[in-house]
This record gives sequence, C-alpha cells and structure tokens, in this order.
Amino acid sequence: MLSPTNLLEFDFKWPTVVPGEVLALTLLMAFAILSTLEIRAPRDKLPTKHLRRSYKTNISLFVINSVAMSLVSASSLLILAERYSDKGLLSSVSSSGWKAVLSFLSLDLLMYLWHIASHKVDCLWMFHKVHHNDPYLNISTAFRIHFLELFITHILKAVLVVILGIEEAMLMISELIMTLFIMFHHTNITFKGEKLLGHIIVVPYLHRTHHSTERHEHDSNYGAVLSLWDRLFGTLVEQNPAKIGIKENSPQDLVNLIKFGFTLPAPVFAQPSNFDTMIAEAAYYKAEKRSFSPGNEMRDWLEAKRDITNSIYQNQSVKSNTARKLQYNYLKFMNLDINFRRIQIF
Repeated sequence: MLSPTNLLEFDFKWPTVVPGEVLALTLLMAFAILSTLEIRAPRDKLPTKHLRRSYKTNISLFVINSVAMSLVSASSLLILAERYSDKGLLSSVSSSGWKAVLSFLSLDLLMYLWHIASHKVDCLWMFHKVHHNDPYLNISTAFRIHFLELFITHILKAVLVVILGIEEAMLMISELIMTLFIMFHHTNITFKGEKLLGHIIVVPYLHRTHHSTERHEHDSNYGAVLSLWDRLFGTLVEQNPAKIGIKENSPQDLVNLIKFGFTLPAPVFAQPSNFDTMIAEAAYYKAEKRSFSPGNEMRDWLEAKRDITNSIYQNQSVKSNTARKLQYNYLKFMNLDINFRRIQIF
C-alpha cells in the first residue's frame, strides 16, 4: 500500500522551470473567479462606491509595486534559486518529495514570522498598516502592500533561498500557492465547511479577524497558507470583528496612501482613572506654595495638568526601575508632593 511517507520519498521529476505565462494566467483566472463570487454572493454587503474606490486604489498600488519590483529585478529570487539549489541545507535531502514539502513549509513559516514582526515592530508596522487600513475587506486588499514592505519580504525570501537551497521550480510553485491563498482569504465570501477547513488552512473567516480595528483581534491569525503555525504558537483567534480597518484616520487614495506608509503611528497612552484627582492635588500644592494668594487658580490648574500629563506619558514610555526612580525624583523636584504609588499606571 502506498503511504504518505512512501509518496514523499518517491523521486518526483519536477520541472526545472515553470513558465511565467502559466503562473500569470493561473493568478488572473483565480482573481476573476474569486472576484465574481465576491460580487455575486458576498459575505457582507459593501457600499458600491467605496468598494469601487478600494479596487481602484489597490489595483493601482499593485501596478506600481510590479513596476518598482521589476526595477530591482524581481527575478533575482529565481537566479539565486538556480545558483544555490545544490549548495543549501536541502541539498542533502535525496527525496524530491520531501525537499518540496520542506521548501514550502519553510517559506510559509517565514511569512508567518515576518507577519508577526510587521505587527510588533513600529518601523515595520509603519509600512504594514497600509495593508490594514482598507475598511472594506475584499480580494483586491491582498494587493494593498507598501513597496518597502514588499521589498523587505523579497530580501528575506532571498536569504532563505540561499540558506536552504530551494530549487527554482519549487520556489515558483510556492509563490503561486501563497499568492492564490492570500487572494482567497481576503475575499469577501463565506461557504459551508469553512470553519472545518480552517483547521488546516487560512480561510476568509480567520483572516477577517486579523483585519479587525481592535488590536487584541488583529494581532492574531498571521498565517499565509497553513493555519498550523497560529495553532502551534497560540496566535489563533476565532472571532467575528465588529469593524474592519484601523482606528486612526487614514487616506484611501493612492498617492496619500503611499505617503501614509512613511508615517509612524502616534503613541497611545492610558489615562489613569484618578487623573482629575491627581491634577487637583498638584494644583493644591502649587497654591499652598504661594500661600493661597488669589488670582492664580487657573494657571495652577493648567500647570498641574501639564506636569501630571508629562509624568504619565514619560512613565508609560519607560520600563526600567532606574527610569521610574528618575521619574519619581522629577515629581519631587516639581514640588508635587504626591504619593507616587497612587499613580496607577504600572
């Protein structure tokens, strides 16, 4: 009997190259089919005007990215694959079946880890938030990618190709599969058996959670093809988001969207529940210092509010105990004789 293990150990005769025309035609057909399904039987009814604008912006961004990547030689991955396929770590694997599986799993895991980094590191989120700011999730959102994010992804894949020695044909097939799945799980559709299928691969309902405006929801479901990584590393969330996109105001037109990718998100600080009480106490001590002479009440209040606000912001930006002691000294220096433990921001 032919088992999965024996099947992988079988020496497949993979093609040495997959024609680019075949890949392009496959992607075009998939886009046409998925977009038709999305229009005929959408999961959520989206406003036609806004959906049309989303398509226009996203496809325009895709065209610009394609031109830009051609200038930096998008075929460089294939050149590296051809040159290093017999030199990387996978060159010691004799079975072409296992080599193909390991190549694909490695690329899919790379995309999962890179996706996490794009959410956790501010300078990477700066680019990645362009993808998330589409409030009308649809198949074209898959192509809403800032050029610099695309370029860094290209570099990371190049490094993996060299280290593992991924073969040219397997690289092209993996890229095709990933692109098809990314289009698929951005599509505004739902179907029977979707949740069951979601135990293996990333499906629209899982990725929809990833596009939630709420951070505790969108910092999840990072997988590109397999949902295995999210389940394995505990980043899977199954929840229907109330709203799609990002909370901050962001442009939806092409030019300003590209510029938006170069702006760091504004820091968000938590205001303590006793904020007004802290200001009142600080203003009181300022008034006490000048022996409660009248006429300065408003100035005392505004200065106290500024000092308390600055101290809170600085304390939330600093994590070390040493920095906290410095902040405590700063409060004493400002004659704000407040019990520091009452500032409930840690």
